[in-house]
Amino acid sequence: MTVSVSVPATLNYTVDNGCAPDYYFYEPEPGTDLNPPGTDPQAVEIHDAWHLRAQLSLDREGFELHDFDAPFSSFDDDAAVKSVFYAQVVDFVKAHTGARMVKVFDHTVRKRMPADLKVQTEVQRPAVMLVHSDYTVNSGPQRVRQVMGEQAEALLERRVAFYNVWKPLHRRVEELPLAMCDAQTHQPDDMLRMDLKYRERTGEIYVMRHSPKHRWMYFPKMEPHHALMLKTYDSEVDGRCRFMGHTAFEDPTSAADAPRRESIEVRTMAFF
Repeated sequence: MTVSVSVPATLNYTVDNGCAPDYYFYEPEPGTDLNPPGTDPQAVEIHDAWHLRAQLSLDREGFELHDFDAPFSSFDDDAAVKSVFYAQVVDFVKAHTGARMVKVFDHTVRKRMPADLKVQTEVQRPAVMLVHSDYTVNSGPQRVRQVMGEQAEALLERRVAFYNVWKPLHRRVEELPLAMCDAQTHQPDDMLRMDLKYRERTGEIYVMRHSPKHRWMYFPKMEPHHALMLKTYDSEVDGRCRFMGHTAFEDPTSAADAPRRESIEVRTMAFF
């Protein structure tokens, strides 16, 4: 695979110190040993993937970009997003994966906001400047059980995959684009389980330790009619991509006065 254009960037990886990184969504008890993620910033090259668009595969690299032509603009209306846009996303995921059933389980509108995760809402957060993948071998099936209830165990007997659909809201993305790590270039032990500490429960995602073998790609200047599909979990263990690291990053080619990025990502689970 030949990629000729790239930009330099610094991505926030996580040190592998033998202990699970953690993030508290509340003030922990005094004296708690903290092990935060994102403590290993690394200089990388991020390659322009536009000329590879037709070759990319969710099951190989872990992401694809497609046109998303369904008309919708009411992203400030949460009820409309759920009643209208969700259905458009379901059709989009089915068309590009062949899934027999797709369930949307939440969405996030991302805008520039305070970096403190504790003051962010469920549907509006800033871009995440951390190399991560949203689910783990444990939290993927657990999420199916939480969302699908009594159907879950039967559904988990067959293939299940999670796809995020990420797209600009109203205008071209000119700052803080999304970078994806080609899933062929990371090893399973590059993924580090991170504990998400809530008062009532502990969740988990993957963050990543650095490897010089990682190959990063992005689609600069995505337009509102473009949508990225990112695979964040797959139950299959046949060698296809199961998890894919990604992060927002500061693009050095962005103009100082570039419009602030506004995007939406919709999280789906697909059943085969």
